[in-house]
Amino acid sequence: MSATVPAPRRGAVLRAAVAMDLRLQRRYGFWWATVVVVALWVGVLQLVPDALLGPAMPYLLMADLEFMTFFIAGAVFFDKGERTLFALLITPLRFGHYLAAKLLSMTALAVVTCVIVTLADFGWGVQPFAFSAGVVLMALLMILLGFVSAPLFPTISEWLLPATMLLAVASAPLLDYSGLVPHPAFRLVPTEGPLLLLGAAFGQVDLDGWTLTYALAYPVVWIAGLCLLARRVFDRHVVASEGGR
Repeated sequence: MSATVPAPRRGAVLRAAVAMDLRLQRRYGFWWATVVVVALWVGVLQLVPDALLGPAMPYLLMADLEFMTFFIAGAVFFDKGERTLFALLITPLRFGHYLAAKLLSMTALAVVTCVIVTLADFGWGVQPFAFSAGVVLMALLMILLGFVSAPLFPTISEWLLPATMLLAVASAPLLDYSGLVPHPAFRLVPTEGPLLLLGAAFGQVDLDGWTLTYALAYPVVWIAGLCLLARRVFDRHVVASEGGR
């Protein structure tokens, strides 16, 4: 009996955490911001000739997914300001539930955004596996980038400049993907793999077996590492300060 109780309890806590996070997203205005971003991208793409839509879509989706870095950072700062994170110390909610809820809810928001923009302007002619994998991996990397960096700063205004520099590094593979500065060193940046998957989704890149393995596995390694780093950052810069109040 004792061995079977914790699993459903953990599942119930995670479901509650995801539901709470979705409510907080709406409360913080992220859903309305997403509507504005989607309307903006759909409108901009209406001006792009059909022949250029395929080449343009990976660039646009990457730019769209970079907004998730700002969304998750905003959520962390809102949570800190409203003492929501204090619940981690006094309820069954633990860091793993908190992070998983953020990743699940924010990734779902990113996927919905990318699907709507793609269907509205490009249509159904995408490769579904490459599209799904590219969007999810890119979203997770961008979300974790914001989650790891935001707690290091006391306010969002102080976070913005370092975040811009981090996003510049994350966007560097665009130079290789576009052919402007082709170099294998860009493959050390984990966003290169999801970008290649997005290119394949729209018929712009042919992925051989090795490149496909790299595009899927390398970002996953980074995501796992960032999750571990997120725990250390959270314990040192959030939990310690909350517990000391």
